[in-house]
Amino acid sequence: MATGRGTTAGPGLFGLPRPVARPPNTSSIWRYLLVGAIVLIGAIYAAPNLFPPDSALQIKTVTKIGGDSTGVRGISQAVLDQAVSLLRAEGISVIGSELDGDSALIRVDSDDAQLRGQAVLREALNSVGDARYVVALTRASTTPVWLDDLGAKPMSLGLDLSGGVHFLLQVDMDKFLGDRMLSNQDAIRDLLVSERIRYASSGDWVNGSVISIPFQSEQARDDARSVILDRFNEFDITDQDVDGRPGLRLTVTEEQIRQLEDLAIQQNLQSLRNRVNELGVSEPLVQRLGRSRIVLDLPGIQDSARAKEIINKFANLEFRLVAGPNARPSQTERYRYNGAPVILEKHNIVTGNQVTNAVQEYDPQTGQPQVSINLDNDGGRAMNEATKDNVGNSMAIIFKELRVDMREEVVDGKSQLVPHTTEEKRVINVATIQSALGFRFRITGLGLQEARDLALLLRAGALAAPMYIVEERSVGASLGDDNIRAGKNSAYIGFAVVMLFMIFYYRWFGFAADVALVANVMLLVAVMSVLGATLTLPGIAGIVLTVGMAVDANVLIFSRIREELGERAPQAAIQAGFDRALLTILDANITTFFVAIILFSVGSGPVKGFAVTLAIGIVTSMFTAIVGTRSIVNLMYGGRKLETLKI
Repeated sequence: MATGRGTTAGPGLFGLPRPVARPPNTSSIWRYLLVGAIVLIGAIYAAPNLFPPDSALQIKTVTKIGGDSTGVRGISQAVLDQAVSLLRAEGISVIGSELDGDSALIRVDSDDAQLRGQAVLREALNSVGDARYVVALTRASTTPVWLDDLGAKPMSLGLDLSGGVHFLLQVDMDKFLGDRMLSNQDAIRDLLVSERIRYASSGDWVNGSVISIPFQSEQARDDARSVILDRFNEFDITDQDVDGRPGLRLTVTEEQIRQLEDLAIQQNLQSLRNRVNELGVSEPLVQRLGRSRIVLDLPGIQDSARAKEIINKFANLEFRLVAGPNARPSQTERYRYNGAPVILEKHNIVTGNQVTNAVQEYDPQTGQPQVSINLDNDGGRAMNEATKDNVGNSMAIIFKELRVDMREEVVDGKSQLVPHTTEEKRVINVATIQSALGFRFRITGLGLQEARDLALLLRAGALAAPMYIVEERSVGASLGDDNIRAGKNSAYIGFAVVMLFMIFYYRWFGFAADVALVANVMLLVAVMSVLGATLTLPGIAGIVLTVGMAVDANVLIFSRIREELGERAPQAAIQAGFDRALLTILDANITTFFVAIILFSVGSGPVKGFAVTLAIGIVTSMFTAIVGTRSIVNLMYGGRKLETLKI
């Protein structure tokens, strides 16, 4: 028997009751609750962006190891009160202070007060010759505790908004290629010795990108060509007399040089990214510029001098055996250690390139700084092979550092400063091998700061080629404030104009679209905050574009409803408008989403910032335009008897 609306109409498929027939354009309460819950969660995780961080000063103690001083551990309330009084005496407004573990945090009202306060506290808290306190610039969060407990954090700001430091680095390819050629020379010598092929000279074979090797006979030359071709594939090998003897000329082609340069740049880029991560900089820009330069932007960096020191440092380790009495002079090098000469083998057992982890610690017996090191699989095997047969002999650790000095030279008739890379090596430890070493061991003989820096550099990975800074530019806070103000104003104006237009043109449907639009921006900000994305000026442009795209989807729906009103009743027109516009909206947004993914994949820096915002905005705008707007329209018109529809 047929029943009325709102009841079941007999058994359906498999004997189950048929679903209740709903009035047109209505949804279940669960759908409304789900949409409301998503918007509420978005509001919670977007809320921290309403609380900008304060400019602040952080005071830490310097713990001195060794000597007569036991150092100062922790910051007392008395020291904090003294620091606050010093700042106020200099007319610097303090808006809050607190103890934070082993450090103290003092909030001030501006970046200018922050810089002035740092100078005041450095001079006042540290007596001459006894620097006990470190005063660092930082940003203090103002996010409420309950939001922080939920894991809600504000978005990070890019270099163009928060200020920071811009570096342009020049990779010293000449030094890199020269070291590569010398390394190949030593490897070829070892190969010829192991194959018992007699060469005629033990001097330097390298001249630029060419290695010229003289031999005792043509037979030796032919034998050498065969074994070198088998082990080395980066040379073009030709026969050529060298010093009047049969010889081989090994040449690195331009194409092969470019491949080597690409490898060096890629390794340097990865090492720089790791070093920057150690500094705690969010979303830095590290990218290649041209053939031998790297651009590095550090947004929001506070201690630029420390960043410059770490970035501009090329340090590595070499582990070598102390040469025995029968070692050939050509295979050894002389150094000094603790004022006495020490002769080491030229061959490295392992280098810092094979370090997987390095941690600065303290020797439990002496209290002196040390670096605990873990080697990779190949490094651990090589260390074990070298030490198991040399128990009772000595092994040395060489600390190698490249420094860049600017020297005045005449170039094209003009005097100018030209960078020169100089290599400094010193033995930092010589120890007797008590037993076979493996994948983990420790290094002693370093100062505290030196041990910390070495551990950081080894964790970050060795640079393939030395670099030096050719351009350094600071982006001030005032520029960031101006950019933020201009970006916010453009977003506010665009947002307001769009909302007014929608209400004026589409009446109540426009109001529904505006509510969904607010929810869209809120969800976009929330997702970016949760993902830890960095907001840049192009990112703000992406937000403004997302506003337009979200409205565009609603315009398509409302225009379709208008068309359907000529052929259908109002309720049917609303339903047909949403259903038939869906495919067009999906097509347009999916193609734009693919474009955003491509921009993110091939772009860098500002382009990536724009692509991230655009991609997230497409997803949130589709949700709010299709699901959000329809839910609001259903609440306003669903189930009602409509004679006309104003849209």
